[in-house]
Amino acid sequence: MSRRSFRRDEHCETGEGLSRRRFLRLSTGIAAGLLITPAHAGQGQLRRRALSLNNLHTGEKLVRTYWEDGEYLSEPLSDIDYLLRDYRTDDIHPIDPQLLDVLHQLQHEVGSRKAFEIISGYRSPKTNAMLRGNSSGVAKKSLHMQGKAIDIRLPGQDLGRLRQAALSLKAGGVGYYPKSNFLHIDTGRVRHWGK
Repeated sequence: MSRRSFRRDEHCETGEGLSRRRFLRLSTGIAAGLLITPAHAGQGQLRRRALSLNNLHTGEKLVRTYWEDGEYLSEPLSDIDYLLRDYRTDDIHPIDPQLLDVLHQLQHEVGSRKAFEIISGYRSPKTNAMLRGNSSGVAKKSLHMQGKAIDIRLPGQDLGRLRQAALSLKAGGVGYYPKSNFLHIDTGRVRHWGK
């Protein structure tokens, strides 16, 4: 697969008036607003959600609005899936949009606009098995293999403070790795580990 070129331009809709498509999107947005995820419960009604990501292994960076007016946007989600691919095998897997929502809310909680530094996103079973053979800290059925986990840091943010903010969301698992300077976030059951 050829490498994508990540642009800074965002998804936008042009035209005037309320077209049928725009009306349907707005109606969907209202309905989606009634189903607020735990990660967004305290944030009120947002019109869009965007993330800035920096893959430390590939050097690729992107800024994408991935949710707008009540719907997830397929092209930006595909770009995020690609950036968070298993860089060892180039395998791509869909990333759980709720995981992106947790990252978005986490960034809001700590008041940062900087790009998340990505240590690990999706992991293929082959990569997970290799890492598991080298470390006792890698789960056999890691949520990384389902696109439901990510290892991150956020420049300018104390890792302990980032951990506390993640725990306060009660949106899934939070693993704290201060010696390696990263935080694990997942959309599994609510739990935490590390000191």
